[in-house]
Amino acid sequence: MQNIFVFDIETVPDIEGGQRIYGLEGLNDRDTANAMFNIRRQETGGSDFLRHHLQRIVCISAVLRTRDGLKVWSLGDENADEKDLVTRFFSGIERYTPTLVSWNGGGFDLPVLHYRALKHGVSAPRYWDLGEDDREFKFNNYLGRYHLRHTDLMDILAMYQPRAAQPLDQIACLLGFPGKMGMSGAKVWDAYQEGNIAGIRNYCETDVLNTWLVYLRFQLMRGLLDQKAYDDELELTRAQLEKEARPHFIEFLEAWGKR
Repeated sequence: MQNIFVFDIETVPDIEGGQRIYGLEGLNDRDTANAMFNIRRQETGGSDFLRHHLQRIVCISAVLRTRDGLKVWSLGDENADEKDLVTRFFSGIERYTPTLVSWNGGGFDLPVLHYRALKHGVSAPRYWDLGEDDREFKFNNYLGRYHLRHTDLMDILAMYQPRAAQPLDQIACLLGFPGKMGMSGAKVWDAYQEGNIAGIRNYCETDVLNTWLVYLRFQLMRGLLDQKAYDDELELTRAQLEKEARPHFIEFLEAWGKR
């Protein structure tokens, strides 16, 4: 079985980077972030969504499917710094050489990870291989938009057309899966300021579960899973969540059962 690594990140404003780039030294974190948002609104004419390099990663959640089973977790612990999270992400790729699966990972998650790895000097030779070390990577690597070693479900389902791209929440709900639970990406900064790292990690884990379930349906559609194999994967997912019995997993299962 090919190793599958489904991932999602959550970010907050890079206060240190914003202060350095925009000359905002002396402001507290909240005022710095507000200044960064105001600058971005002026740049875009309305949106305060910060540029990728000014997004600091505070959580990376994943579903890892290997021949040994299924694991759902967030990398590091609640006190892990950004460098540790980014290092763990790329170390997993070095170890497993998985198929990466995301929703808008090509448009957001991976570019953010690139810039933050660049900032922290995180080495990831397997990820960046374009065929120099492994000839197979010349034809199927993590960086090629039309390669499936990184499968960006949003991008491929939209035929790589931005106007056809849809939000994960709505697609998950359309397929009978729970969709967004607990909070949204727009609320992560508020939760972070309140010290609610656990809430951010729980939210990110439910998001990555939705991505995993959509990926299974995608594989069924492609014919790479037959109906029995698809049903078995759903049952494995349910069983793993029931086994761990963490509150947000139980809530996810209850919402799934009502769809």
